[in-house]
Amino acid sequence: MKELELKYGCNPNQKPARIFAKTGELPLEVLNGRPGYINFLDALNSWQLVRELKNALSLPAAASFKHVSPAGAAVGLPLVEAERQMFFVDLPLDEVNASPLACAYARARGTDRMSSFGDWIALSEPCDETTAALIRHEVSDGVIAPGYSDAALSILKEKRKGSYAIVKIDPGYEPPAVEQRDVFGVTFEQGRNTAPVIDPAFFDAPVTKTKNIPEAARRDLTLALITLKYTQSNSVCYAQGGQTLGVGAGQQSRLHCTRLAGDKADLRILRENPRVVTLPFHEGLGRPERDNAIDVYLSAAPEGVLGEGVWQEYFTYRPEPMTPQERRLWLEGTKGVSLGSDAFFPFPDNIERARRSGVSFIAQPGGSIRDDLVIEACDRYGIAMVMTGQRLFHH
Repeated sequence: MKELELKYGCNPNQKPARIFAKTGELPLEVLNGRPGYINFLDALNSWQLVRELKNALSLPAAASFKHVSPAGAAVGLPLVEAERQMFFVDLPLDEVNASPLACAYARARGTDRMSSFGDWIALSEPCDETTAALIRHEVSDGVIAPGYSDAALSILKEKRKGSYAIVKIDPGYEPPAVEQRDVFGVTFEQGRNTAPVIDPAFFDAPVTKTKNIPEAARRDLTLALITLKYTQSNSVCYAQGGQTLGVGAGQQSRLHCTRLAGDKADLRILRENPRVVTLPFHEGLGRPERDNAIDVYLSAAPEGVLGEGVWQEYFTYRPEPMTPQERRLWLEGTKGVSLGSDAFFPFPDNIERARRSGVSFIAQPGGSIRDDLVIEACDRYGIAMVMTGQRLFHH
């Protein structure tokens, strides 16, 4: 197939719309549904992310994309029981852990479940039945993968009353070295961002007094930087345990990136608290409703779900709110978080915000006239920081 006509572009008034190959054939096939313009932008960006993660870490990878940025990304590490519950995985623990790809998707979706509502999914491996069983229960627009088992395809085709978008991509496809795009009738051209090769060895030379970056942190820094490579800039990413904790995308201020991603990471960390995992939801309450209730419960205004006449809609009994002191104590117990930034930190205030979310390891390009102040802030808190020399802007 050389081209595919689309219903419309970014908005319904933007017609005609299509995707096409300038030379040869399209490297993808639509197996079900009718993906739209933004769906394909998400699909092709997210596929690059999971492909690169798999190549860098030799683990299956998954991503949850919304509006051409990742809400979450992860590699296929096993879940523990608390994570199984926190990510709303209905399958038994041994069953889901038998599929590293399913674990990767559960982790990616679990980063920021509010933002992942109606996501586009990318899988680095052919979709198996277990992964499809997890996807079945989530509100999602579509999925891209290099293949699908017969059982997985059968499950996915039942979603959205048979209209769920399923795209198969050629895993061996490599695009041209030069890419183009048009803006306001003007054509832009640049070389594809194929450098650097980001892998755990990328973090061998910290510039801080703290030099030790263990293997797990190198994995998480790799994950964070590759995620940023396909996130609308400016962007910052927190990661731990082989998954993103918070992605702050598309902010004009670097500090606002760090705050946004840090606030999301804090919510993700607070969701691990046993009081949150065991909230007494009504049986049958939908996942989106539970996600929204948790988000409000952990906010500065929990009365939105705990007020009289309101809590009865969500819970079998009224749970006690978490006090600011309880939240702070739980977050202060978090250590070993990794943080990546797609461009340099211009001020040490970014470090001050990052360390409050348990950041112990940082990778950023460096090159600011205040690099010495940023290094000094890291040294003050015992944070190991690598300056990669490589900016990762993506627009």
